[in-house]
Amino acid sequence: MPVAQLTLEIRIEHAQSLKDRRQVVRSLKDQLRQSFNISVAELDETVTWQSATIGVAAISSSRDYLHKLIDEVERAARRMTNELGAELADSFWEYLEG
Repeated sequence: MPVAQLTLEIRIEHAQSLKDRRQVVRSLKDQLRQSFNISVAELDETVTWQSATIGVAAISSSRDYLHKLIDEVERAARRMTNELGAELADSFWEYLEG
């Protein structure tokens, strides 16, 4: 069964503290979970306040469905990060066959 994995690299230039960073990351994760039927997690340790890596995973029997879903999630994440005062610096995804 195909699994899609999306990695989002977020830049949070305005973050002046860990609290600022956490607020953006938590909001993005919550919004993505509520909008799509996906799993979302923070992937990196808190090395710097101005960046974060978010991982998204989805599973389906249809590879076409996953492709469309990941495209939608990526577009929504770009819009959401902008609304939160951050920037989607990079994103990449892959399929895993199980």
